[in-house]
Amino acid sequence: MNSEPPKISSANARFAAIVLAVTAAGIAATVFLFNPAAHQFYPVCQFHRLTGLNCPGCGATRALYALLHGNFSTALRDNALLVFALAAAAIRSVWYGGKKIRGLANGEFLSAKFLWPLLVMALIFTVLRNLPTFAFLSP
Repeated sequence: MNSEPPKISSANARFAAIVLAVTAAGIAATVFLFNPAAHQFYPVCQFHRLTGLNCPGCGATRALYALLHGNFSTALRDNALLVFALAAAAIRSVWYGGKKIRGLANGEFLSAKFLWPLLVMALIFTVLRNLPTFAFLSP
């Protein structure tokens, strides 16, 4: 039994990258053009609706809107985790792409050894933003 996942051909990888880029551009254009605070078609956080608590994603759409309009301080106030996660993803993408261009061995873009700390950070962020002392982390 082969335990390795099937390899993705370079043509399929390019196609997937193009689809991902077009999708990201479409989402960014939608958020840029339609303020989440003024339009009701954006999804509502079910965790917040049911519990009254803020999840790690609460305020992320408003933070993205603020970032796209160049308002960094508002984005940090709406969802600091998203701002730092986007910055970390951009840095990782440049590093990963640079290795790929130079033909160096690339591992996974985001390996399991990075996922666990990210999960812990999201949990800590969630707990802190729901405490009165850290109310500045809530949107």
